[in-house]
Amino acid sequence: MTAAATPSPVPAAKPPHPLRERNFRLWWMGSTISLLGDQFYLVAMPWVILQLTGSAVAMGTVLMASSIPRAVLMLMGGAVTDRISPRKVMMTTATARTALVTAIGCLLWFHFLALWQLYVLAFCFGVADAFAFPAAMAFMPSLVKREQMVAASSVSQSTSQLAGIVTPAPAGLAIKALGLAWAFFIDAVSFLFILAALWKLPDPPVTPKAARKPVWSSIGEGLRYVGKDVPLRTLMLVAAVMNFCIAGSISIGLALLTKTRFGSPAAFGTVLSAAAAGSLGGALLAGIWKVRRRGALILAVAVLLGVSLSVIGLLPKLWMVAAVLLVMGLSAGLTNVHIGAWIQQRVDQSVRGRITSVLMLSVVGLMPVSYAVAGLLAAWSLKGLFLIAGASLVVVAGIGALQKPVRDIE
Repeated sequence: MTAAATPSPVPAAKPPHPLRERNFRLWWMGSTISLLGDQFYLVAMPWVILQLTGSAVAMGTVLMASSIPRAVLMLMGGAVTDRISPRKVMMTTATARTALVTAIGCLLWFHFLALWQLYVLAFCFGVADAFAFPAAMAFMPSLVKREQMVAASSVSQSTSQLAGIVTPAPAGLAIKALGLAWAFFIDAVSFLFILAALWKLPDPPVTPKAARKPVWSSIGEGLRYVGKDVPLRTLMLVAAVMNFCIAGSISIGLALLTKTRFGSPAAFGTVLSAAAAGSLGGALLAGIWKVRRRGALILAVAVLLGVSLSVIGLLPKLWMVAAVLLVMGLSAGLTNVHIGAWIQQRVDQSVRGRITSVLMLSVVGLMPVSYAVAGLLAAWSLKGLFLIAGASLVVVAGIGALQKPVRDIE
């Protein structure tokens, strides 16, 4: 008697690419046009400040005017996102941004612009960022299936990187031809595209009104959620230290290194381009390389970044620094996609805004502190800055590797 053959399991169908999903494609198109418009703002803003004041100090304080409310209000932005809906939060912030940049453009056009108005603009943009950043991260999982999250994050981050690489030069030429006011008008028009996309998209479910708590209690609930989840808590710590160590070291240390060792602005541009190209490649690679043990990958990359950061101050040749920055950009781009996607896949929808706000605070909110610490260390020793930053990152990655739930992240 012949035994019945056991049917072989049918392999699961590969999910379609996120860009085949109407809702994600609509959101991506609107976001991309808005990103391109933002590059005009980012190029024009420093020139406007310098044109008004001629002071680098004024430029720094305007940047601080946006970073402080962004950091202070980030957790509240996540709580409000969970209570109202990420779509409504993004529509509100995009509408406010449109009005603000249009007003600045008009003041420039009629030659009525004063420095205090730029402080107001920067402060309001910082407030908007505090709400828009967690809302955008919380909104994406409602547009795609869980198994499409890595590819969706790859598309989103690759687009952001590409916009930052290809747009500033054409934006500068357009500003030269049309005038600074047009940079703000173009940015205002670009916000209309994300507003139009959001208008057509559905609202994800939100916490029922009866179950809502006061905002401060909601923030505490989100922090406790992170604290109780060992892999989530440790991964956020790794991400926070990674960004803290890299942000100040690259923005301040790398600028000083290229100036003192290579003596050319072109050298600084070269190494930044290498890092940007690597970040784009890493984000694209994350979308096509299926990683089974994401926890091990993230910890290994954190160690690689730490070692690479440590040696930058010791390298004698420009091409060596550029090569290390290319590897670091590739590694960071790959890791950032997987960290963001895993967190969005893991957390409950009801607290997604608050959890992403904790992540964004660790990434964005600590940057001013990173810049200050890097400046102090660079004044003491440039080589010491890179060695301490790199060693700190390796130590934190080692602590994360001791946590089995982190190593086992799929």
